Amino acid sequence: MTWLVDRVRRRLERNESLDTSVTLSNATPAQRDAVHRLLGRRPRAGTALTVSLPAVDEVLRRSGASPDGLAAAVTALTGPITDRAAHTSALETAWRRAFAPLAAIIESRPPLADWYERLHATGLVRRLAGTPESAEPMLADLATVIAELPAPGEPLGTFAARTVRDAHGLDDGRPLTTLALGAARALAGLPDAASRETWAAVGVLRDDVSSTVLTLGFPGDPHTATGRALAAFHAAGQPVVLTLRQLVRDPPRLVAQPISICENPVVVTTAADRLGPACTPLVCTNGQPGAAVMLLLRTLADTGADLRHHGDFDWGGIRIANVLFDRLPVRPWRFDTATYRNAATRTGATLTGTPATASWDQNLTPAMTELGTKIEEELVLEDLITDLG
Repeated sequence: MTWLVDRVRRRLERNESLDTSVTLSNATPAQRDAVHRLLGRRPRAGTALTVSLPAVDEVLRRSGASPDGLAAAVTALTGPITDRAAHTSALETAWRRAFAPLAAIIESRPPLADWYERLHATGLVRRLAGTPESAEPMLADLATVIAELPAPGEPLGTFAARTVRDAHGLDDGRPLTTLALGAARALAGLPDAASRETWAAVGVLRDDVSSTVLTLGFPGDPHTATGRALAAFHAAGQPVVLTLRQLVRDPPRLVAQPISICENPVVVTTAADRLGPACTPLVCTNGQPGAAVMLLLRTLADTGADLRHHGDFDWGGIRIANVLFDRLPVRPWRFDTATYRNAATRTGATLTGTPATASWDQNLTPAMTELGTKIEEELVLEDLITDLG
């Protein structure tokens, strides 16, 4: 009779009447026999089994097995009945109360409206917190964090201590951090950025001196300490390593101008040796671009700078370039199919590794797969130096 008990309980939880019949399709012989023994009548022919709940209620009362009837019997067997509708209503009220501080902040931050809608649609908060009681303090902290963004170039630990009263409260892996990074990405317009780059884009610094970018040829300016340092090194024709801290807390004044981007430091050092102060502005990603590299390039793009990129013609170089081409207004600099085919006829080592598709040139990956030659920047330095001069 378990199926019958379950059916009755569900009706009670939904506050539905028991003055009805319930039907079980494809009932087993044992289930049909149980109903026969309970009600004293044989079920009708066929596989479906229909049971009158008022008839069961009458048997329970008359027999004395449950003087208070069917509802009392099911409660005694399965435990107290929860009104699902009332429970759902109370739960939704609790969730609205938990979201209230965040909702108030969103009203004054229009760029976060779409993010906030996605937060509700995906149920991320409910998965991270589990209950509205757990979510309420977390969302209150999230509202405080958002209210303080962008920050003025503040270390992450200090920012976390000030906003959520815990220097490690915004460490990676925490539910609050997951939500805060989502909001920061929405504010910065960086849907796919890594955490360090995202924090930097909203003025919060994580390892602010370990993330750096190698540059050459930036004229600098007299208005900031970073700008004056750039100007001095530019006059000397020397490369400059800028930290994420300098770019956020004391950024140089940048103007719209052509900017070349390379992958390997050897291009920078060779340009410094050959061209000195005559080298046009050059930024080196030094492999996969980190937070400092991306922040500088994004800042340059915002000024209207003309960005062009060259990298190694190997699968790693393609993946590095995809990051730049997909997230910044960058054009290829001697980094296309025609250039590759021409260089591959002269020199190069064997191309190995897992292929990657070049997002900016649909013919480049097939050409590299066909020729199987790796062309590193060191092999085409003369062409790059000529362009930089």
